[in-house]
Amino acid sequence: MELSIIIVNYKSKEILKLCIRSLLKTIKSCKYEIIVIDSESDGETKDEILENFPKVAFFEYKKNLGYSKAVNEGIKKSSGKYLLILNPDIIAEKDAVDKMLAYIKSQNKAGMIGPRLLNFNGSTQQSAFRFYSPVTIPLRRTFLGRFGYGKKHLDKFLLKDKNILASDQPQKVDWLMGSSLLVSKKAADKVGGMDERFFMYFEDVDWAKRFWENGFEVIYFPKAKMHHYHRQASKKFGIIDAVFNKMTKEHIKSAYKYFKKHGIKTKHYV
Repeated sequence: MELSIIIVNYKSKEILKLCIRSLLKTIKSCKYEIIVIDSESDGETKDEILENFPKVAFFEYKKNLGYSKAVNEGIKKSSGKYLLILNPDIIAEKDAVDKMLAYIKSQNKAGMIGPRLLNFNGSTQQSAFRFYSPVTIPLRRTFLGRFGYGKKHLDKFLLKDKNILASDQPQKVDWLMGSSLLVSKKAADKVGGMDERFFMYFEDVDWAKRFWENGFEVIYFPKAKMHHYHRQASKKFGIIDAVFNKMTKEHIKSAYKYFKKHGIKTKHYV
């Protein structure tokens, strides 16, 4: 098998069907398998998915595994030389997966690539970044990021010097949003799976960092396009947000684990 597609699902039955349908419609260049890892399963989702897509390998888990553990479960069940890891709220455009696969196979050092993610109005989502430093989160979530040093820091974090949102050229980046990642199985075997200490957030940052540390490049590949229904559960509301928004608190907890693991000194690869 050339490609294993791992979709991590959590209570997203309807959009999961759209995701799978888009893959079946648009992938033409290789043999592939689709693996769904369903956290906190309700029983109905599996029946409905398999009724519509009988070739999908569907695995139910009664507990919410968290994203990193769910991805790792999918990797264990995969047989492909390449792994495409998706959120269920991803809708692939024509040739997107074929283009990504052809590109990663052509690049000896590429271990991980990600497509251009689009909002459903066609605008580009920010999905490629430089690595965090400890000040990045408070600067992003408060007014402090709008002025002076804060704005300069966030412009660097968001790769504005690379014109990342407008360019159509592949570019090396520090890390990619985990909603859609294509990795080589050979690289993943060397790097290891996602760190399961990250229940939500920073598992993609940590994984990309370990890819770089093991000699593999992380590349943003905007010529492949996928729509992403990004619900922004941790939407920014300022300082009060960190107190009352559950998702923001999860983000901060994961950031603490990340810097405890890697230290506060940030190394960039781009």
